[in-house]
Amino acid sequence: MHLNAPHFAHFHHDGLKLTFFDEGDPAGEPVLLIHGFASSAFVNWVHPGWLKTLGDAGYRVIAIDNRGHGRSDKPHDPELYHPPLMAEDAMALLDHLGIPDAHVMGYSMGARISAFVGLLHPHRVRSLTFGGLGIGMVDGVGDWDPIADALRAPSLDDVTHERGRMFRAFAEQTKSDRMALAACIETSRTLLSAEQMARLDMPTLIAVGTKDDIAGSPQALAALMPHAIAVDIPNRDHMLAVGDKVFKQAVLEFYAGLQVE
Repeated sequence: MHLNAPHFAHFHHDGLKLTFFDEGDPAGEPVLLIHGFASSAFVNWVHPGWLKTLGDAGYRVIAIDNRGHGRSDKPHDPELYHPPLMAEDAMALLDHLGIPDAHVMGYSMGARISAFVGLLHPHRVRSLTFGGLGIGMVDGVGDWDPIADALRAPSLDDVTHERGRMFRAFAEQTKSDRMALAACIETSRTLLSAEQMARLDMPTLIAVGTKDDIAGSPQALAALMPHAIAVDIPNRDHMLAVGDKVFKQAVLEFYAGLQVE
């Protein structure tokens, strides 16, 4: 098992080449991981230790590089980044691997994509985990237009908007395609209605850092859903909550509880 340096492969869907890894126990319960904006399968799931945590626990761990991210193709057309399109990429990966259903976990933008997976293909989702996104999935997560501007700016020195600077610096650190990310951020923020959240009746875990100023309340989102529980990740902001041990322990206990039922 390559829990520190997974092997990346690729498949084609919707005219795009998309990369992924498929690690852990091939006979284990599959967990499909969907990363956040400006991140990648490696940055979101390998580096913070999720692949190792889930792999050591006996799961089959599958993670996609979303379109526009990681090693996947990076179109610059905003119309190609609506969340249902990225949700279909994730389902196409399960098809490619011959997997009928899986636990689906997403962080931030990946949580929103995971919600669309649940709406479009409920029979293929054993459970949902939303990290880094609470009621913001319904109410919005603030004004992100400055982030698109920050990504398109000639240099970081030209960016004054605080959150814009944060994401511009993150994009440069991860050597991302900034034009693809700017296109993505313009159309990937589709909100879900309270009625749509209520239709997501699979077991759901919602985990958000207590210092996260982007996500919104996990309790408020859980209250809209029939079988959701909320977890606070103490003293973590949006960037640091992803690898926190409280989050990992909550997911392992959540999955273990599903096996008991």
